[in-house]
This record gives sequence, structure tokens and C-alpha cells, in this order.
Amino acid sequence: MATSVRSVLLRGLDVLPVDVEVDIATGQPGFFMVGLAGGSVREARERVRSAVRNSALPWPPQRARMTVNLAPAEARKDSGGLDLAIAVAICLDQAGAAAPPEAAFLGELSLDGAVRHVDGVLVAARGLARRGVRRLFVPAGDAAEAALVADLEVVACRTLQEVTGHLLEGLPMPSFTGGVADVAEAVAVDDLAEVHGQAAARRALEIAAAGGHHLLMTGPPGSGKTMLARCLPGILPPLTRDEAIDLAQVGSVLGELEPGRPLSARRPFRAPHHTISMAGLVGGGSGLARPGEVSRAHHGILFLDELAEFDPGSLQALRQPLEEGRVSITRSGGSVTYPARFMLVGATNPCPCGWEGDPVKACRCTPAAVDAYQRALSGPLLDRIDLQVRVSRAPLEALSEEPTGEGSSVVRERVAAARGRQLQRQGHLNAALTRAELRRLTGIRPEARRALERWSSARGLTARGFQRAWRVARTVADLQASDEIFEAHVLEALGYRVADAAAA
Repeated sequence: MATSVRSVLLRGLDVLPVDVEVDIATGQPGFFMVGLAGGSVREARERVRSAVRNSALPWPPQRARMTVNLAPAEARKDSGGLDLAIAVAICLDQAGAAAPPEAAFLGELSLDGAVRHVDGVLVAARGLARRGVRRLFVPAGDAAEAALVADLEVVACRTLQEVTGHLLEGLPMPSFTGGVADVAEAVAVDDLAEVHGQAAARRALEIAAAGGHHLLMTGPPGSGKTMLARCLPGILPPLTRDEAIDLAQVGSVLGELEPGRPLSARRPFRAPHHTISMAGLVGGGSGLARPGEVSRAHHGILFLDELAEFDPGSLQALRQPLEEGRVSITRSGGSVTYPARFMLVGATNPCPCGWEGDPVKACRCTPAAVDAYQRALSGPLLDRIDLQVRVSRAPLEALSEEPTGEGSSVVRERVAAARGRQLQRQGHLNAALTRAELRRLTGIRPEARRALERWSSARGLTARGFQRAWRVARTVADLQASDEIFEAHVLEALGYRVADAAAA
């Protein structure tokens, strides 16, 4: 009699259900694994054999021929997470018992029979629940992840002996009831109150936070660009529970979730070095692509300091996630799509030495060097950045005085109120407004529309730049609790598109 047990493989943020079929019969002795098993699955033969024997469980006699089939046969399997399902199927087949209905097993086995952590348990649980699985056996350390999925009974497994005792002898193995901590408000480290001056940059930061817009700050070294960027998380509202679960899926695939506490309210702030590879930035790798920094920054901020120093190919790869909020990657193992709805915050010097345009310190760069440096940021990339602002150095004598600007908590209240209006009106932030929604929902006044069209034409904006300025104007109106976009809102939004003419 062949016994079948359900398990799963990850395909990005989707899953491939796998049926582990075991048949023990007489014939040529051996342990044969079929179904396009990869290296880690082929090695499962030795892990499973040792785990079963060291758990004081019966192993098929040496004269037996044992065949393990991993269906579907045409899909390559390469994951240690199938160990538990294989061992359970072998033990059930020897006992002549069937697997429990609507149940699946996921976990790696150590040689002594302990059930070990595997990556992607949250993604696997969500995928299996959509496919009719109602009971999931997972490693004890991963049970909190799986418990995030509603209507799914999670069983925390510590040892193989415990699992087989429950299945074959009816020994009690209660469902996981540890619960998951609610998303708590995160505490920001950098406060806007410590920023001296920089009224224009502070205003741009507030607009970007309120509408989820991308921001580029240009200025000399030491002008405060990095400090401003690091204040951004402090003026953003904490993640909602749904957002935290979306982000936790990415962390689950990467194996980066804290054991027992898979959710966090802290919006991610990712700041990779400019030497990062394209695969590290947008995702990649051999076989199936893994998430990159753009997906780690989902629902948060991706801060690229010294933006012009990044590899041009890597910057061009940002164009799809900036536009669509997701990234699709094809490698030898197949195509995967990861979420990438982040706020891009870039900081760059105006030239290689950094002092071009500074009123105090003279620039040492030739015009050709300045032009080449600025051309590192292509027009299509700049066209996708909603707000572009110049940051000047604050007077040195002001740095020893107490700052007089608003603190992050005050600004965060305005940002939260503006975001609330957007969510109530269209269900998402203004940065994601479609063309149809712009026309139907933004409530632009006739004189404001004429100003937008006139100034956009005069500045040579592209169609994309025109729509992005429109979205920013809607955010400016939301910050002022205005149901309509007035001319003043449009003119302020257009003031942040000054780089478009040079980029076109």
C-alpha cells in the first residue's frame, strides 16, 4: 500500500503543493527517491534514516525496496523542508495508516529526530490554507509565523517521535495557542526637532511621507541630507497589521523573522551601500530569485545615499518597482514576483567634489566632470521621482543654538491625518493613484488645472511628470484638509519638478 502525505515548496511568495508518496515493497533493496529531487532533497535520505532510527522508530528491513515519489514529477524540488513529510509518510506506510485529512507537514529533521526551522513558513501556511489545508504541522520555533493565518490549525512539532506518537497512537499534541503579539508602535530614533533650518527640505519630507512619494535631495556634503532621511521613519505612522503581515512574508522567505515575534510595527528603513549589486538591490540569485532590498523596504523607505555613485544598471533596474510597486524576476528556476511598494529617498552631491553651487566653498570640478556626474542619474529615473529639492548648508553659528523646528510627533499627526483622508477617499496613498483615479477623485479646480497644464508645458514635463506633479498637488491639498486642489497646491507641487527640464 502506498501512503501519501502533503507538503509544500516555495515559489517566491507563492507555493507549490507537493504530495510525498511512499511505497515499501519487496524487490531490489534500496532507498530510491524520484520526482526531480534536488541536492538537498536527495540528502534527505540520510537525514530521515538517522532521524527515524534515533527516534526509536522502526525502519524498513534491509531487504525492502522503498520508493519515495515527490509529485508533481516535472517540478524540481530543492528544500530541506520536505524531511518531516518524508519521515511521516514512511512511518505511516509501515504501520498501514493513512495521513490525516486536510493536513500538511513542513520541517527539516536533525539526525537525532528534532524538527528544525525552515524558511518561508508564513508564505507556506498562507498558500496551503488557500488550497484547502486546515491543519499544518511545523517546527515549534516557526509556529508563531503559521499562526498568523486565519482558519488554520497549527501544530508545533519538536521531535519526529512526538509527531508519530500523535498520528499512530493518538497521543495528545495540542494546537499552538501561544498567540502572536499585536503590532506595537515603533519608537523613532532621529527626531526632526534636531534639524536646524532646512525649511524647504522639511516641507518636502512631510509631503513625501503624507503621500508615499519618492524624494531626491541634492546638496553639498554635511548639509543634512542623511539626517533628514533618517528622520523620515519618525513622521510615518506605524505599520498596520495587514501591512506588517505583507512585510513579514518577505522576511519569512529570507529567514529573517524573529522567532516567536514575526510582526513588527516598525516601517523598514533600508540603506544599502552604493557598491551593492543589482541582485542585492532588486533581487536575484541562481535558481529561483530571492528578494532584494526593494522588497525588504516594502511599506517603508529605501534610502540610497550618494545616489550618483550607484551602478547605472542597478539604478535602471529600479524603474519597474518605482512605477508598479512590485518586481518580477526570471531566473533558471522560474519567474517570481515580489512586492516593492516603497518610498525611494535619494541623496546626492551636485558634483564629484560636492561643492558646485555652494556660496562659500568653490567647486574644483571641470564643467565636463559636473555634467558626467549629473548624467549618472538618467532622465527616466528622475522622471519617476516626485519631489526633488535642493538642500543648502545651515550656518555654522546656528548649529550651537537650540533648534526651533517642529518635532517628529507634531509632523506625524499631520501626515497620519492626510493619509487617513487618502485611504478613506481611494483606499490607497496618492502616490499609487491611477490616471482614471486622478481624473475622477482628485477634485482639481479649473484654474488649478489650467495652471498645471500651462506650467507643465512650459517646463517640458513628460506625461509621467505631469501626472506625478498632479499627485503631489493632491497630497499638498490633503495636508491642508482641502477637498479640492487649488492653484497654490499645484504651484507648490510644480516647484519640486525643477530638475525635469534638465533630465528631459
